[in-house]
Amino acid sequence: MKKTPNYLENRLCLNVLAGSVENAQEIYEAAEGHVVVGVLSKNYATDEAAIEDMKRYIDVTDNALSVGLGAGDPNQSQMVSRLSAVLQPQHVNQVFTGVATSRALLGQDDTVVNGLISPTGKVGYVNIATGPLSSQAPEAVVPVETAIRLLQDMGGSSVKFFNMKGLEHIEEYKVVAEACAKYDFYLEPTGGIDLENFEEIVQIAVDAGVKKIIPHVYSSIIDKETGNTRVEDVKVLLEMMKKSL
Repeated sequence: MKKTPNYLENRLCLNVLAGSVENAQEIYEAAEGHVVVGVLSKNYATDEAAIEDMKRYIDVTDNALSVGLGAGDPNQSQMVSRLSAVLQPQHVNQVFTGVATSRALLGQDDTVVNGLISPTGKVGYVNIATGPLSSQAPEAVVPVETAIRLLQDMGGSSVKFFNMKGLEHIEEYKVVAEACAKYDFYLEPTGGIDLENFEEIVQIAVDAGVKKIIPHVYSSIIDKETGNTRVEDVKVLLEMMKKSL
């Protein structure tokens, strides 16, 4: 079972949500395998139910599972770590303070574990207080370089930069991308990304020289009626990714 995501030209991998196992299979095929498919831990009442169901997603995507929190909910941090220890997925979403726990329980370095840091409105600085308790406290604003080094200390693979609100924090994002390139760290932009701004957001990270980029595109490509991610949109995003490299 493949532990690392299948990056397009070893650089880019999409992250989208699946509304069902069938939807996950369609997404995986539409993205030509260059995707990790998000399933949210928050949608399950127990670990057992989540593990049983997520195994079905693993089966249809060659383990391209991204274990999600659920709208960045810090209270899901521990559950994500427990599920990941059992499932050994290709991708794990974590709040800043949950990264070390996830890495330790995974027991290997192949799975991508991101750490959530947030924009502050101040270029070059990010908020790392994204955990269950720390998110209730005043912001912990640190230089983005320090945040990356802390994540590396904890065994993280990438910065999850959330909530970007589309292009609202683009100047801050550019500096985050440069820092990720400088410190050989991966980057995952997320929040408000859609078919209109996706190309620009990805291109910034590519041009900055970021080694691996995993853009998250969620609600903007989900069909409101079915709850499934639109397969045609995944195909469009894949073409944009190919164009950016």
